[in-house]
Amino acid sequence: MTHNSPSNVRFSGATKYVLDSELAGIVNVSMALEMPLLLKGEPGTGKTMLAYAIAESLDMPLIVLNVKSSMKLIEALYQYDTLTRLNDSRFGDSMREVSNIDDYIKMGKIGQAFTAPHRTVLLIDEIDKADTDFQDDMLDVLDQMQFDIIETDQTIKAVNRPVIIITSNAKKDLSDPFLGRCNFHHIAFPDPKMMRKIIDIHFPDIDKTLAENAINAFFTMRELDGVEKKPATRELINWIRALNADPDFKSRDLIKGELPFLGVLFKKSPDYDRARSLTPRRRLF
Repeated sequence: MTHNSPSNVRFSGATKYVLDSELAGIVNVSMALEMPLLLKGEPGTGKTMLAYAIAESLDMPLIVLNVKSSMKLIEALYQYDTLTRLNDSRFGDSMREVSNIDDYIKMGKIGQAFTAPHRTVLLIDEIDKADTDFQDDMLDVLDQMQFDIIETDQTIKAVNRPVIIITSNAKKDLSDPFLGRCNFHHIAFPDPKMMRKIIDIHFPDIDKTLAENAINAFFTMRELDGVEKKPATRELINWIRALNADPDFKSRDLIKGELPFLGVLFKKSPDYDRARSLTPRRRLF
């Protein structure tokens, strides 16, 4: 779909992204209402990749703002490169006009989304890393769709209102004013049926027995007692890639409880050790 006006865009998934009707509905409502969509959910549930899928499906450029704990809002809006201007003034070998401050203004990610000639998808990733002032001030900018460049006394207004996807891993609580300005959706971890659809999209030619055994083993290992970081969808996809890459691997080995490449699934040493110690004693199916 290539129609980008707010009233007629509809999102229903992408080539590598499977979603249920509830998530598709809140995405489409958020675009129609021109409101940011705040996504929460366990790591690996596809919060970040949803923005990539919307951009691909609706043929919009994607702009990603990776939020850092020390980030100031102005960095997301624009940057004034005083050092380059000083050097140009001292050495005089630049094509830039030193008296023209505009030549030294560089747009940040939000500024890029506002000044883009076409409607974009703006992903604001892991907003919970930022402090409350950053969060609330950013939403003021996104509400008004404009900000000021102090150095040039210029107001930047959005050419097109971007589709805004905001993710949070819930490391910090978000303020009530922030929550009040967003639509919200919690992406649940896929159940085995949904996971099979995801695997089929990523591995269209996969052996059915391998897919079933790998998914069953994966969900069994997610339920191991005492595991701190459960493997997510990304780990399952990489695990199947690893199994396919091993010429000596046989899918029936999974049924026997022989699980190679556990390091693809478990990234913390205690989790890895626990999985290694428990899985051989378990019947997986």
